[in-house]
Amino acid sequence: MPAQSSAQDDGQRGRGASGSDNRAEGHSGNQLGDWKSGGRQACFPFGAPGGKHGGMLADSVIQQLAQHLHDSRLARRETTRLTEAHPDLDLDAAYRVMRAGIALRTAAGETVVGYKMGLTSKAKREQMNLASPVYGVLTDRMRVPDGGTFRVAGGIHPKVEPEIAFHIARELEGHVSREEALAACDGVCAALEILDSRFAGFKYFSLPDVVADNSSSSHFVLAGEWRSSKGLDLAALSMRMSVDGVMKQSASSNAISGDPVLSLVQLVEMLAAQGEVLPAGSIVLAGAATVAEQLAPGQEVVGEVEGLASVRVRAV
Repeated sequence: MPAQSSAQDDGQRGRGASGSDNRAEGHSGNQLGDWKSGGRQACFPFGAPGGKHGGMLADSVIQQLAQHLHDSRLARRETTRLTEAHPDLDLDAAYRVMRAGIALRTAAGETVVGYKMGLTSKAKREQMNLASPVYGVLTDRMRVPDGGTFRVAGGIHPKVEPEIAFHIARELEGHVSREEALAACDGVCAALEILDSRFAGFKYFSLPDVVADNSSSSHFVLAGEWRSSKGLDLAALSMRMSVDGVMKQSASSNAISGDPVLSLVQLVEMLAAQGEVLPAGSIVLAGAATVAEQLAPGQEVVGEVEGLASVRVRAV
């Protein structure tokens, strides 16, 4: 099982190099590739910056858009959707913007520790005419300790949703089976993902806008204990999320891609499209099982997944 980091009191967490007041602790120190120029190419299935993708948007435009979203996040300032000024921003270009944004974060000292899956609901994808989910990138400073605090004013309009997380013990690449993906995991745990959008009203204007914004990533919380998946029917676990002791959301884990392990398989396939791998040591949030709830100061949110330790966070 992967080692758990000890939760630290919020008062001990200062503002990091990224400028975020919701600095996360206890990262693994695992750098998943070099997000800076000249290093290992990042795992983006829709084209890399500088390639002939993304409506032929110039690299300078991609960098400007990434810097704009980066600055909006640090200033906790809403902005208009990118596609208003750049209607030619397609999914290829959106991933280029995301990658450039992650490079800004790693340049400020953050470390990439994993990925989060989005749009894992088949029905929702069909409504949007999408063949596969999307993903975002997780860094060490996005992590909030189990039982720790999240400062709502440190975001723009944060929401929270229950998820299942996997810890990858062995590198995964190519087209893998469900069994192979699960065998590469040495732990599973309940998780809470804190979403936030830099766009006004937290509205999903278009998929390229969402992806460019790192798929609305903000922070995440992992339960304090990783457990073996043996004996668990991961495709049929009951999931619940309560706010201040009142259950707000419940679902079966099959709401996540039909099976959260299949969400992991999809991620590996998306990376394989660019000849990339899912590195050992990665944390993967498999995707949402329910809709998200708005966060407000004073709330305590608890996520429960059948057979796993619960996870909680307090909003301040």
